[in-house]
Amino acid sequence: MSESNSNQASMLGGRAQYAKGYVEETIGNATGSKEWQQSGKKDTQEGISEMKAANQQRTGEPAASGIGGKIEQVAGQAAGCEGMEKEGLVRQEKAAK
Repeated sequence: MSESNSNQASMLGGRAQYAKGYVEETIGNATGSKEWQQSGKKDTQEGISEMKAANQQRTGEPAASGIGGKIEQVAGQAAGCEGMEKEGLVRQEKAAK
């Protein structure tokens, strides 16, 4: 697997982990389940960490991605990572063209 493919897989994996955590935490909040809330927060943080690591390894231009870009933007906002947030916006703009 080339570096860009493994990098892409890591970014996709991070997005999936973040989305999973978001859903878990939302369910926990709706049901009052502390276990779901904690599991969701943990998965969300793991997803953010994986996306940050993939972002640091990146060497090329961000690819167009509407949904992926939005997830990256939101994850960047949540993590306080301005670079992820901006790159998510760039991806969304490219996908809109």
